[in-house]
Parts: sequence; C-alpha cells; structure tokens
Amino acid sequence: MKTLLTLLLSLTALPALANDGGASVRDLTGTGLGILALVLFVGAYALVIMEEKLHLRKSKPVLLAAGVIWVLVAITFKALGEPDAAHDAIVHNLVEYGELFLFLLVAMTYINAMDERNIFQALRSWLVSRGFSLRIIFWLTGLLAFFISPIADNLTTALLMGAVVMAVGGSNQRFVVMACINVVVGANAGGAFSPFGDITTLMVWQKGMVSFGEFFALFLPSLVNWLVPAFIMNFLISREKPQALDEAVVMKFGAKRIMLLFLLTIVTAVSFHNFLHLPPAAGMMLGLGYLGFFSYYVKLREHAAHMADPALHLEPVENEGHGGPGFDLFRKIARAEWDTLLFFYGVIMCVGGLSQFGYLAMASQFLYNDLGAFNANVMIGILSAIVDNIPVMFAVLTMEPHMSHGHWLLVTLTAGVGGSLLSIGSAAGVGLMGTARGIYTFGRHLVYTPAVALGYAASIAVHMLVNAKYFH
Repeated sequence: MKTLLTLLLSLTALPALANDGGASVRDLTGTGLGILALVLFVGAYALVIMEEKLHLRKSKPVLLAAGVIWVLVAITFKALGEPDAAHDAIVHNLVEYGELFLFLLVAMTYINAMDERNIFQALRSWLVSRGFSLRIIFWLTGLLAFFISPIADNLTTALLMGAVVMAVGGSNQRFVVMACINVVVGANAGGAFSPFGDITTLMVWQKGMVSFGEFFALFLPSLVNWLVPAFIMNFLISREKPQALDEAVVMKFGAKRIMLLFLLTIVTAVSFHNFLHLPPAAGMMLGLGYLGFFSYYVKLREHAAHMADPALHLEPVENEGHGGPGFDLFRKIARAEWDTLLFFYGVIMCVGGLSQFGYLAMASQFLYNDLGAFNANVMIGILSAIVDNIPVMFAVLTMEPHMSHGHWLLVTLTAGVGGSLLSIGSAAGVGLMGTARGIYTFGRHLVYTPAVALGYAASIAVHMLVNAKYFH
C-alpha cells in the first residue's frame, strides 16, 4: 500500500502544479494521471466511433471511462491535500447532467406517447396520400426541423422528424440516411439562432454575452448552413413515391390533446427560465405531470371501451387504480432511448473530469491567445463535432476571452452547427443514431461530411458579411 501511494504521488507530479490560491485551474495535463485520463477518453470515443462494427452500445465505453477518470481526479486532489475539491467538482457536473437528463427524458416520453397514439403513422399516411415523392419529403422534414428546433430544442425536433423519416422511408436505407443527416443539420442550424434551440445558446444567453434579440441576427447564416448540404444531397435522392398504405391510419383517442400538451410543456419550460429564472428541466417535469394526469384519463376511457367491447385491442398495462389494458405513462418512460441518455452522462462526466486536469482551459488558452478569435471560433465548431459542445462552450464562457460582439455571435453559431459535421457531434445526431439504429450510423454520416462542411464554411462567410456591424 505504501509503495502504491508513493507511485500515485509521483504520477501526479505535485511540485509542478500551480495553485494560485484555487483561483485558477491547475495545469495537470502533463501529469501521469492526467495523461491517462485523456487516453481513456480518446479510447472510449474510438469505441463509440466503431459502434457499427463492434455492435457495442455507445454508452458502455464512455460510462466506464467516466468512472475511471473521476477515480483519477479524486486520487489527484487527495494527493494535493484537497479531498473535497473532487467532490464539489463532480456534484457540479452531476447537476449539469441531471438538468439535461430530465429535459430529454420528458421529451422522449412525449415522443413515445405520440408514436403510440399513431401520430407519426398518420403523418406518414398523409404524406403518402398527398403524392409527395421522397425528394419532397426530404425537403419537408428538413424544413420542419429547421423551424421547429428554435421553439423546442434540436434533439426533440430531430427525434420527431426522424420518426417521420423512418416511417416514410421504410426499407430505403439510402433515403433514410440522407434524410436523417438533413434533419440533424436542419435541427442544429435552426437551434443556433434561438436562445432555446440548443443548450449552448441558452448558456450564452444566460451569461449575457448575447441578448435575446441579437440571436436572430444568426438566422440567415443558419439557413445557409442547412440549405447548402440539403441542396447537394437533393440530387442524390430519387423522385420515387413511397408505397401507398392499404388504409388510412387514424390517430388514437387523445392524440391531438397530447400534441397540445407537448406544446404547452415547451411553453412551460421556456417560461420557467424566462420569467421564473428556474431551470427549463423543472418546467419539462411539470409538463410530464400534465401528461401523467391526461394519460390516466385516457386509460380510464380505454378501460371503459374495453369492458364494453372485450375484443378491442388495447395495450396491456399493470394495475393503476382501475387496472386493465390501455394507455400507460410509465411504459412510455421505459421506452426512452436509455443508451442515448447514459451516453450523455458518460460524455459530460468524462469531459468534466478532463477539465479538472486543465485540458479545457489549456485548449481555450491556446485557441484564443495563439490562433486569434476568428480561427479559434471556427475551430470551436469543428471541436464540438468531436467533443460535446456543452463543455466546450462552457470552457469558452469560463475563459471569457476578450473579443468583439460579432465573434461572440460567431462562436454561438459555430458551436451550434459544427456538431453536424459528425453524427456524434450533437444531441440530434446521437438521438437519431438510436432511433435509426443500424441504418443512420457514424460511418454513413461521414460519407456526406464534405457537403455538411461546405455548409459550415458558407454559414461563417455569410455571418461575416451580413453581421459585419457587430465586429466593430
């Protein structure tokens, strides 16, 4: 044990660390444990990238890496004589994840509820009955993703439109892949010009770097970001029409009211933040309460219908009050994409642990001091495609580099849309990889990354042109 402790102390390289009274982040990047943490993170992400070939769910490697990295953080701070520092740091990251988890869980529950009520099947039936070709559906889903995400959020929007794509595309894998990419780009681009469209934009707004009205200056650059790759992929999609349904799909009882409750839930989440200064996740959980009471009402109605006609096919559920078959909220919660939710936990905790070793501060210092604001902000977008954009933006906001208002708008844009470059670069992409498992994958997204990159470059150019006044 004594030998092990001596080895750990030598690995943390205590004499080389600068404390500065705890006012600044220590540079532990050159220590043995710091390097080991980085290697673990890179290795875990490599396994995520190879998910398609290994058939290993993406949450598993990052969960393992996150746990080990925080063990290394705890050992390091204990060796420094500050055992409580690691505890305080991990609690901060857990709170950050907890808010994201609750927000996404409610959104996924509503998506599952709408799916069970045949809302997406009815939309598919309507699209097919209108005689739309796959190419028109490609544009419709992308356009809806772009304009819904500023109101909702990019992940919720992507899950919604992704369900439509899967329903319409069916076995046409090529269409599903390109339509999913189009939805991801559209959702991320739409979320970039709204404080509520993405968590990073919410962070920038809360920090006061960009005011509410100034976000809309990013509308045209965001639109270009989506249109360029969509226009390129448009020519690769056939004009064939999906196979017509044998019969029209009718939405189940309560479907329209669930859609209204979902809209009310989004309004509640926005109001919690805007007027009550409470986390949006708390508003989403209130919205889950809306759905909970309405689901009980639906279950009672369907139970009565089942008693009147036992031959009526209803979803079997466990007893709740009157018992019997019917709509059950907790089955919708159970159907949430838990692999995705746990993946986000792993990513946030991994990057949070790396930040304790000083890697994020070192990256921000290098970018803004050595490369300059413009190059740094462009790189931030590219980096957000590899590492989750939330901790990347958090690092930038923590460093508070001195730059013009135009550059703060630029980094808001790039951090929002840069994640579209890779399927793992945004919540929307990760969410759709779960929805379209085995079809929309990292490798298949990578094939179209050059087209997405052209849109990324074009959006930056448009921003520099139309928002030149903000750079003075």
